[in-house]
Amino acid sequence: MNLVVDSSVVAKWLFAEPDSDRADTLLRAADAERVKLVSPDILTAEIADGIWKRVRRRDLDRQGALEAGDYFESICPLLYPIRDLWGPAMRLAITYGHPVYDCLYLALAEGLPGDLVTADQRFYQAFARDFPHLSLLRGWTERRP
Repeated sequence: MNLVVDSSVVAKWLFAEPDSDRADTLLRAADAERVKLVSPDILTAEIADGIWKRVRRRDLDRQGALEAGDYFESICPLLYPIRDLWGPAMRLAITYGHPVYDCLYLALAEGLPGDLVTADQRFYQAFARDFPHLSLLRGWTERRP
């Protein structure tokens, strides 16, 4: 089963945040080969930007940032190029009035097919009614694949 994870979930693998334990459940499911974790390749830029922001806020020092980057590389989901996703993502963004960045994840889930897990409540609320394969992280961990 393909499981698309967005940057809000992946960040929880790198940093102690609310629901990090739930995000770790996804990693364990992938390790047990119950799911195949995938993301659009924009994930790398979003994670790098998130690490950089933590350094700028002084929540993380240089060494911690480099270690987080190394850990991300070791657990990074299979990445799909956004060049194949931007058209469907743009249509979703225009239709729903939602940023293209998030819509890339949804376009990937639609195209594979696969389920999509997010920890972003706003993203979830914008699309959950029309896309039943979209789950909030908290909900997904309660129903194992």
